[in-house]
Parts: sequence; structure tokens; C-alpha cells
Amino acid sequence: MSTQQTQIPASSLEFLKSLEQNNNRDWFNAHKEEFIAQQTAIEIFADALLTELRKHDLIETPSGKKSLHRIYRDTRFSKEKIPYRTNWSGSFARATKQLRGGYYFHIEPGNSFIGGGFWGPNPEDLKRVRDDISFDATPLRNILNAQSFLDTFGTLHGEQVKTSPKGFDANHEAIDLLRYKQFLLMKRFSDQEVLSPDFLQEVNQTFKNMRPFFDYMSAVLTTDMNGLDI
Repeated sequence: MSTQQTQIPASSLEFLKSLEQNNNRDWFNAHKEEFIAQQTAIEIFADALLTELRKHDLIETPSGKKSLHRIYRDTRFSKEKIPYRTNWSGSFARATKQLRGGYYFHIEPGNSFIGGGFWGPNPEDLKRVRDDISFDATPLRNILNAQSFLDTFGTLHGEQVKTSPKGFDANHEAIDLLRYKQFLLMKRFSDQEVLSPDFLQEVNQTFKNMRPFFDYMSAVLTTDMNGLDI
């Protein structure tokens, strides 16, 4: 597959701009063929990204097409009734229960980013992570302070409690990490970078740079203090 085939075309962003200005079913139905053509280009990109990702991680998601999120919004419980998303996005799930964390890409004019991590950890997993941080935050701090992490992501993202989580001292030396309810990594890209022939490899490298964090979290969530499988 050539670079030209896997490069995101400018027309894919232009379609999203037009959709944002005409976010209604009549316009969308009149431009259905254009939508299909642009979505196909994103599927090709996602397939190529999946191929690269599988060179350094085990991925459960079977294809680029299966990774894509539907452009149709679920408006049943939303106050905002616009029917279509104005971005291309997709996610890749890691394979086996021992490999935790997930990969995400979001392509939107002026708001493109690559993300990953733990969006909604269940209470048991969140408690396990906090217990590990409380016991010794050094392994996680070493990852967050590594130059490759700082250059790629800058900092850890995600919702936090305002004071301290239940059962943890507000004066704990690692309270800045214990406050997190989500553990997310994100790197933003300009439209020019998204349309570059290098974007595929830049995204893949961004995913690679998540691995030390994923490996730490996977160990915490799947083994006990003695390193035995939970």
C-alpha cells in the first residue's frame, strides 16, 4: 500500500467542514456518495495504522473499518439534536485480559488529536491503581517524567477529584496522582500535520510512546504484590 493511498486527503477535512455548516439529514442524504468516498479513505488509513500497530502490540480490533466510530450521533438522551458527528474517529482494543489500555484517533478540522489510556476505570481497578500509587509512586513518576513522555504528551490528562479520594490522606506526597479518576494521554496535531504523508508514522510513534504507561498499568491491574496473576 503506497503512502499516497494511506495519506488522509484534504477532501476528508473539507467534507467535515461542510457537514458542520449543514448538519441536517437532507444535506447529508444529498451528499451520501461523497460521505462514503471520504469514509473509505479514513478506513484505508485506519487499516494501515492497524498494520503498523500490530508490529509492536497485540490488538483485538479485527480491521480498520471495525475501529471506526459511526458518524451518526445518538440524540435520544442529548439536548444537542444535531444528527451527525463532525469528526472521523476510531479506537483499537488491546488483546487479552493482561494487556490494558486502549488507543484512539480523532480527526477534526482544528481539533485533531491522538489519545489513549483509561477513560472509565471501574471502582475496583481505580482502587487498585490508587493503592499502588499510594504504596510507591516512583515507578509511575519515572514514566511521566521520561523525556519521550514529556515530548509526546506533556502531562497526564483526565478528570480528578477536587480534594482527595475516599480513604486517602489529602496530605499524601502523591496526592496529585491519587486525585485522578481517569488516566488519559493525548497529543494534538494541526490540520497540516494530519494531511502530511508522515502522519501515519507520527500516529504510530505516538501509540508506541504510550507503551511504558500501558505496561505499568497492566502490571498493576493484572498481578498481585508478588507478581502473580490475579
